[in-house]
Amino acid sequence: MYSYLKGELVEILEDAIVVEVNDIGYHIHIPASMIDYFTGIGQKVKIYTYLHVKEDLMELYGFRTRDDLNIFKLLLGVSGIGPKGALAVLTVMTPDDLRFAVLGEDVKAIAKAPGIGNKTAQRLILELKDKLKLEDAFEKKTAHVAEEQAGSLSGVKSEAVQALTALGYGTSESLKAVNSLELSSDITVEDLLKAALKQMAFL
Repeated sequence: MYSYLKGELVEILEDAIVVEVNDIGYHIHIPASMIDYFTGIGQKVKIYTYLHVKEDLMELYGFRTRDDLNIFKLLLGVSGIGPKGALAVLTVMTPDDLRFAVLGEDVKAIAKAPGIGNKTAQRLILELKDKLKLEDAFEKKTAHVAEEQAGSLSGVKSEAVQALTALGYGTSESLKAVNSLELSSDITVEDLLKAALKQMAFL
């Protein structure tokens, strides 16, 4: 029903947030680990959502990225795991961590989630192992690391990477080109972008 909600963050609770969209406040359950990503009340946010309907109960669950949402849905397909159990797993593990834990059959890592014991963790691994591929896990991990690195660059470098990706270049190759350049104190985004484009011709 809802793909995502974009609006103003008006309340931060222990395991949920309230986002106001067109004068309506949406109560959204989130993984506790997601709280750290909010800068404060009044922040504009985009939350990927899942609407859970059961008898007379309707609840919204929200995530920072579509990947988080997809993993949440995958967890819901495991017998014995409901929305709260899936949320608990994503509170202690990132989607990347979970993929590698499933493929590596790491029962202990998954069982650390509140309410998820060894038996449930074993069942989770059994039911999800055939749905995940090691190649995809590495590919997504690499992409996420590249995004984090882009976020940690200085302002000029970060803007240059964003400009390159807007031009159609991949995040990883854009990072490689920008990181290979020397930064002077007075360099502009335009100068860095031109230098990066020249550099990319040789990569």
